[in-house]
Amino acid sequence: MTERKAETPCVAVCLMDPKTNMCLGCGRTLPEIARWGRMESAERLSIMATLRQRMLDAGLSPVET
Repeated sequence: MTERKAETPCVAVCLMDPKTNMCLGCGRTLPEIARWGRMESAERLSIMATLRQRMLDAGLSPVET
């Protein structure tokens, strides 16, 4: 069996920023979090690729893992 890297940006810091409506831990929006389990892998990976810059653009500090 091959191991797959987890396709989630969750870092267990689940707190929504009221100004940006993004999670302070991972940078996702509530609609993205709600749909995450139903998204295709390609869509999850596409969103994950944007999260760090999205948080920086919003003035938030990405959590380093």
